[in-house]
Order: sequence, then C-alpha cells, then structure tokens
Amino acid sequence: MPNQTLICFGEVLWDLLPSGKLPGGAPMNVAVHATNLGLASKMVSKVGADDLGRELLDFLKGKGVSTDLIQVDHTFPTGVVKVELDDKNSPSYEIVQPVAWDFIHSSKEAEKAVKKAAALAFGSLACRTERTKKTLMDLLDVAVLKVFDVNLRPPFYSRELLEELLSKSDIVKVNEEELEIIAGWHGGQGDIAGAQALLQRYGLKSIIMTIGSKGALLVEPENVYRQSAIPVTVQDTIGSGDSFLAGFLVKYLKEAPIQEALQFACATGALVATHKGGTPAITQQDVEAMIARIS
Repeated sequence: MPNQTLICFGEVLWDLLPSGKLPGGAPMNVAVHATNLGLASKMVSKVGADDLGRELLDFLKGKGVSTDLIQVDHTFPTGVVKVELDDKNSPSYEIVQPVAWDFIHSSKEAEKAVKKAAALAFGSLACRTERTKKTLMDLLDVAVLKVFDVNLRPPFYSRELLEELLSKSDIVKVNEEELEIIAGWHGGQGDIAGAQALLQRYGLKSIIMTIGSKGALLVEPENVYRQSAIPVTVQDTIGSGDSFLAGFLVKYLKEAPIQEALQFACATGALVATHKGGTPAITQQDVEAMIARIS
C-alpha cells in the first residue's frame, strides 16, 4: 500500500529575477507547496557542489521537503534560469544549460521511494538530456500514480517526447495553449472534446486544464468538472500553476471529491499569485480561509 508521500522529479534551480534570485523549478515548487499544505514530499534531482547548490538544499530542508534523493554533481553547476517579467507580470525564461539536474542518475534508493509513494509528479523539461530522461523512465516503470505536468518550455520538447510521456501517465495537467498543441497533433482542438480524445488515445484517467482567468476544468472519460477562477490582485504568476497542481494533489490523494480538489487547487494558485516568487509560505488554513470568503 503506497504511503501518503508525493515525490517530484526534475529541475531544482534558482530563478534570477530583476529583483534578485529566488528558488525555483516547477517540480520543486510543487514539492514545496505540497509540504506547506500538509502532504509530505520528496525531490529527486541534482545540484552542483557549489554555494548555490548548498543554498537550495538548505532552502528545501527549511521548507520541510526531504532532500535525501537529491544528488550532488562535482562537474556541472547548480541550475539557474534568467527570468524577465512583461508589463502584465507574466514571466519569460532563459533556461541555462548544461547544469547539474541535466545529469540525474538512477538509484535504488529513488526507485524504492517511488514504488512506496502515493504519486510521482514530473514535467517535460527534465527530459532535455538523455541521462535524466532515462532516470525518469526508470521511475515511471515503478510509480503507483504518474502525474504529468506538461509545462512546455521551448525548445526543450518534441511531439515524440510528449507522446512517450503521455503514454506513461495517469493524470495530465495542461494549460489552454498546451492542450491546443497536443490535441492539434491528432486533429483536435484545445477544448473538452480534444481532451476526451486524448484520454482515450493515451489511456489517461483525467486531464486537468487551467484556463487562466476562467478557472480550470478536469476532464474524465465520463465526467467534466468546472471551477471558476478566484479574482485576486496579481503580483506575479511564477509558481501559480505549480501550486495549483500541489493543491489538487493534496486533496486528490486524500480521496476528497474531485470538485473539492479542483476548488482547493484554484484557490491555492490564486493565493500564490498575490505574492512575489514561486514559493510563498501558503498553508492549508490560508487556502481554506480564501474559499470561505468567496463561498
């Protein structure tokens, strides 16, 4: 029986913003927010044997995220991303390479942990090198529940890669643009019908689509769930999608009703958007208080 632990795989790094550096990386953001919201989490990743790497490990430990499965690389540096914000505070990224998380190696410890965990969450960016991709594939072979946060970062993806990852997934999270791209490969559109066609093609349990100011949808073979967005004053959107996924998984893995999980996810993402950076300290009580205010 899997334990109530979420394992996140992939990049841990520093976002270099105009205002300074902040810890980042989509899988790491998910792990941090899941922990903040009461779900134990671990990261499988790699940092450099440098000051930035030590700072990241200290940051994660301070947030309560287990670092037992994070490797240290003595050849490549800790990852960094140069971030610019437009006039609407939406980020664009320059993802530096090669860096330590491009060379995550398989380990018996990681495979054992994933086999016991409730879910493995991952994205497509970590597969930009064959080394890290192979390690992910090894872990997907033993994972109980596989959660794919598509999170496209051009030019680090291809149709071939995404189709391979989709075929190994159970739950897929996309935004409108990502669904449009993937569904378009098969003659569909970025809508419910397009999502349902992908469910069937790839044997998925569900697709979650965030639709910005309109909220979110969750599409199953026989059901569609809708959740309106919560209006907030946005500071920046860094980490909002990651915290949305963390919020959803916190409820989903505790077998809450889908509608409740989707509402909790939207509230979490909205609350994070009212702060700067991807990992503000948002608790379950904070999210529940926001939901109570709008109910």
